[in-house]
Amino acid sequence: MPWSRIVSAIVAIPLALGMIIVGGWYFTLGIGVIVFLGQREYFQLVRAKGIAPAAKTTLVLSQLLLVTAAIAPTLTDAVFPLTGALICFYLLFQPKLATIADISTSILGLFYGGYLPSYWIRLRVGFMPATMPVSIASSNLPLMGFWPQSWMHLKLFPPALVITFLAFGCIIAADISAYIMGKFFGRTQLSHISPKKTVEGTIFGILGSIAVAEIGACYLEWPYWQITGLILGVLIGIVSLLGDLTESMMKRDAGVKDSGQLIPGHGGILDRTDSYVFTAPLVYYFVTLFLPLLEDV
Repeated sequence: MPWSRIVSAIVAIPLALGMIIVGGWYFTLGIGVIVFLGQREYFQLVRAKGIAPAAKTTLVLSQLLLVTAAIAPTLTDAVFPLTGALICFYLLFQPKLATIADISTSILGLFYGGYLPSYWIRLRVGFMPATMPVSIASSNLPLMGFWPQSWMHLKLFPPALVITFLAFGCIIAADISAYIMGKFFGRTQLSHISPKKTVEGTIFGILGSIAVAEIGACYLEWPYWQITGLILGVLIGIVSLLGDLTESMMKRDAGVKDSGQLIPGHGGILDRTDSYVFTAPLVYYFVTLFLPLLEDV
């Protein structure tokens, strides 16, 4: 493994862990930076196809979505179509007549690069189950931040923090399992979109996600934890793969190998976060809609 790849990981991993643990506006700021950089890479891919999207407008409105997700999570779904309409209005009054491609790629940039990532903020910052004990503090730092008073009592961690770590853990387990096992046992190509991915690696990736999800479901004492852990693990394993393939499809269409060169040895921001984009709303609705239904059974 190249040293540049190792050094980048040494720097990135503590930063990611820190912003997840602290949460609040610190986490929102971190996601905002990632979204900004990721959208810039996305619009570079779009421009490589000769399309002229409303990039700056979309960048600003995406940050508005993230702030809304932190302040009033339930309003984010209402703000999203309004921001989409603003992008269309902006393109309407350009000197050059906008094309369908200009409009659609701008709206996709808002959806893919702003709206979907906002679910991570809703999950880590805005999620607070009704059954959470009063003794558990969701914030003990300025700007809605949190820092554990004791690392030995995980039961005192906010549920939002634990679930966010669980979701990230499933994605990472799926990615590592698919890479390692696919490298040694992979024989059958999964898709021509990403020739290095194999069916065998995909199966092991899903199994890795299931293993982490089962441990998390048991620890969190979810209802029917064996089943709910299995379902979450399978869903994250599949959806994280779909996120990876979606970004690979966009790169292939744009004729580039990596979305950027921001992270030495790793490529661009999109190359490292593609598995997380579609996973965020999946996990959010799993814990806010699906699990509460089981508690009443």
